[in-house]
Amino acid sequence: MSADLDSNNIHVSSSLGNSDNLHQQVLASFPLCDITEEDLTQNPQFCKLLATLAQHVNQTGLTVPLKTELEKAEQKLQSQRHHWLRSESLYRGLQEMIQDHCVRKQHASVPADQNMFVETMEKCLLVAQCVKQLDPSSTTNPDQPLVLGLTPQQVMELMPPEKNVQIMKESLPRELEKHLKKKCLSVLSFYQPESENESEGLKTSKLSYLSARLDKEKKSAESLKDTCRENTVLLQRQTQLYLSELIKCIQLLQSLILNNRLKVQTELDRKKLDYFEGKCELLSQKIKLEMVEVQLDTYPTETISAHKKIREKLESERKACQVEKQSLELKLASFEILGKEFETLAEEYYRLRQEIEMKNWALKEFTQYNDM
Repeated sequence: MSADLDSNNIHVSSSLGNSDNLHQQVLASFPLCDITEEDLTQNPQFCKLLATLAQHVNQTGLTVPLKTELEKAEQKLQSQRHHWLRSESLYRGLQEMIQDHCVRKQHASVPADQNMFVETMEKCLLVAQCVKQLDPSSTTNPDQPLVLGLTPQQVMELMPPEKNVQIMKESLPRELEKHLKKKCLSVLSFYQPESENESEGLKTSKLSYLSARLDKEKKSAESLKDTCRENTVLLQRQTQLYLSELIKCIQLLQSLILNNRLKVQTELDRKKLDYFEGKCELLSQKIKLEMVEVQLDTYPTETISAHKKIREKLESERKACQVEKQSLELKLASFEILGKEFETLAEEYYRLRQEIEMKNWALKEFTQYNDM
């Protein structure tokens, strides 16, 4: 076994050295695997393993011995299926003959011999079916009680007379052939509707090769189905490659758009800023101009200059008051830190100051009246 593997490795190595389409060969050997040529290129050892494995298994992943056993099992299953289908077709054909006879009896009179033939066949089928149900097989329990207490021998006693059975057996091939021919003609009419108006001999001639033609078309349909399956796998692989390449292109396009947009956006923002700055400056100058015009329309030039001086003086006083206010607020904040005791002293100090001012005013008034 090791010698075989070594020889296979040598063969694979020679393939790697001599063939440029090893990846395509591996992909063709394993069509059901979800791998791409890029995967094989990135993993050369894995590619060698698949190439070696392809010499021992087929495209479905089965080895040669297992494939042989599977073919034998399929042949055996096909033989048993053919045998069962033949028996089942015969049984259903007989059942259809019985149903057709019942339908004809409802619409018209039926000859006595035909009626006896069908009744005998129906009884024989029913007895045979009951015997088959009552006959114990190797898979059933031998101690299992019989259905309704009946044995196959008791059911066989219900068979029609031997004479009628013999007549039925003699007529059965002919009647069954007529029924099957009728069904075949129905199939031919469905398959080739134009054959409805043809002669009986021509229809019979077409029936002789209808089976071969249907089999040929079936094989053709299966071949087309296999081709469609292979094309589906190939399409899926190509779709994956296409999507991967498309994603790369989209990412590249996004990066280009983002970079260009950032550059353009920066330049656009700078121009907008310059525009708004110029517009703001223009509006400011326009407002100043309007204010000057309003002043000139309202006051003379001397009054305007006086107003400016007054405004400047008031503005300086306002600023001085603002500074004094801030200073007093700071002092007040520092006093508030001392608590309620200092607040009581401050109130007492304020009260004393008021009394002193009142007494000074009274003293001043008194002194003024004395001088008079």
